[in-house]
Amino acid sequence: MLGAIIGDIAGSRFEFDNHRSKEFELFTSDCHVTDDSIMTLAIASAIMSAGTKDGESLAAATVEAMQEIGREYPSCGFGVSFSQWVRSARPAPYNSYGNGAAMRVSPAAIVARTREDAIRLAHAVTAVTHNHPEGLKGAEATAIAIFMARSGAGKQDIRDHIQRRYYPLDFTIDAIRPSYEFNETCQETVPQAIEAFLESDSFEDTIRTAVSVGGDSDTLAAIAGSIAEAFYGVPDELEKAALTYLDARLRAIYDEWGAFLAKNDFPPPQTPA
Repeated sequence: MLGAIIGDIAGSRFEFDNHRSKEFELFTSDCHVTDDSIMTLAIASAIMSAGTKDGESLAAATVEAMQEIGREYPSCGFGVSFSQWVRSARPAPYNSYGNGAAMRVSPAAIVARTREDAIRLAHAVTAVTHNHPEGLKGAEATAIAIFMARSGAGKQDIRDHIQRRYYPLDFTIDAIRPSYEFNETCQETVPQAIEAFLESDSFEDTIRTAVSVGGDSDTLAAIAGSIAEAFYGVPDELEKAALTYLDARLRAIYDEWGAFLAKNDFPPPQTPA
């Protein structure tokens, strides 16, 4: 989850002013949390409230948490349809395949005990809004990549599985960088974010590579960062810097999540390289 938050913050100032290079200051006064971080924390809150055994209960808690928390941050960058959903008295899925499905799913992957569990939990927290097959696929692919990374899988194994089950990764970041355009769909964001992680050599390099792609920079970096955290871990100095961008409400959820993971004996991510 922290990896998604860091990616979101680092990419936030470039979302509509792309920076197609890996050379930039990671955190500045222009950076901020967006809906990517806020909804990721909402998913964490839902999991802490409902647990992971009952998918229907988790889905209901997800709706409650995303609406309650989302209404406190109406100007954080929600898309039009999601903003209407957050305010709705009768929230229902709206057949979305936007990349919001993938940017917020990392808490579900973190608490999964098996690959099948990762898929089930990803669907439970995603289908409440993004019930289009491509939306579900984007969330599932991201969750599986995170789960595999946390489980010690190598990059080639992760690449092979993603290509076999989800997306062709028949490109390089250097090749697509000059022409890649802003796109908010899962199918044109998730593969690029996964590739950014696969080409990286550290957590920070993942964030820099994802931002450098251009396009929806904060979401690309949030998705890539969530996988990179699971594979590399997050250096302490980056965690400390990122947490200064969370207000008291969001920081409280983050701290509660850490305590929840420790109490329930969820396996930690890999040691930072």
